[in-house]
Amino acid sequence: MRSPKDFFRPLAVGAPDPVREIPFRPSRMIHFFDPSNAKMAAKVPDIAGKVDVLLGNLEDAVQADRKEAARAGLVDIAKATDFGDTQLWVRVNSLDSPWGLDDLMTLVREIGDKLDVIMVPKVEGAEDIHYVDRLLAQLEAKAGLRRPLLVHAILETARGVANVEEIAGASPRMQGLSLGPADLAASRRMKTTRVGGGHPGYLVRTDPVGEDLNAGRQTSQQDLWHYTVARMVDACAANGILPYYGPFGDIRDTVACEDQFRNAFLLGCVGAWSLHPVQIEIARRVFSPEPADVRWARKVIAAMGDGTGAVMIDGKMQDDATVKQCRVVAELADALAARDPELAAAYAATDED
Repeated sequence: MRSPKDFFRPLAVGAPDPVREIPFRPSRMIHFFDPSNAKMAAKVPDIAGKVDVLLGNLEDAVQADRKEAARAGLVDIAKATDFGDTQLWVRVNSLDSPWGLDDLMTLVREIGDKLDVIMVPKVEGAEDIHYVDRLLAQLEAKAGLRRPLLVHAILETARGVANVEEIAGASPRMQGLSLGPADLAASRRMKTTRVGGGHPGYLVRTDPVGEDLNAGRQTSQQDLWHYTVARMVDACAANGILPYYGPFGDIRDTVACEDQFRNAFLLGCVGAWSLHPVQIEIARRVFSPEPADVRWARKVIAAMGDGTGAVMIDGKMQDDATVKQCRVVAELADALAARDPELAAAYAATDED
């Protein structure tokens, strides 16, 4: 076991010092694109201005015979594009694949100065993060990078979920975690073929109202992912990193997508993956606090003064716990307003009411 005092020392001679705190940067949507797809690549400069995070996907959605083309395409795109305030992430191939090592070696050497976060799929334990941590330190030293690359892990296996706390705290590089529902469903042997979202068969039913066991009984569809998302959020919060909902595969069903994203937002997630442009605006809307909520939060903070004691506001009791809740909303609004002019105007209007 490493000593705590060694945790923030570089793992390779010449590597940059590890970060001591993961910075919060708006990341309401992580928008995926295939760098081997020329049509998608041509849209990158335009899409980059519309999203918080743009992610070059080298893994599952890319066919085996296109893996190297996707890697080379991402290098070319990164070198040719000014991303401004938009973060550039990459999802590399899994550590047990024939391409994962080459992904890391090539990308750090060629565009390490452009990358913000490396997303690692199918992480099963701290040992996976330790491997990537040491390798990245060596590659950063060799490339002469001045800042460390951050790591984002996807929870896609039952073992990964069982080890989520140790994964979240495995390295100072850990930026966050995402739920990977499709692979996780397969790992758990769940009987669903959907990519994220609910299932009509996963429900609760009210008690019978008479002799007819089918008459008058209401049902409610339940959230297959509530337990896993809640556990992931707790692991992230305990380790100072960020939780995200993953993909919602039914592009047509924008209503259910918004519901799933909002569930994740209310539970503590800061963003979700967007697989199609139509999901970008859904994530922007859902993972940004409503102006009315921002107005209320600022009202409570102002009334609470130093944050101690208790006050009554509009018939509701507020104390030090509720002012902490309100600060979460107000601070998120401030961070998003600094990036999003439309939100800045909407939130500024709440100050004038």
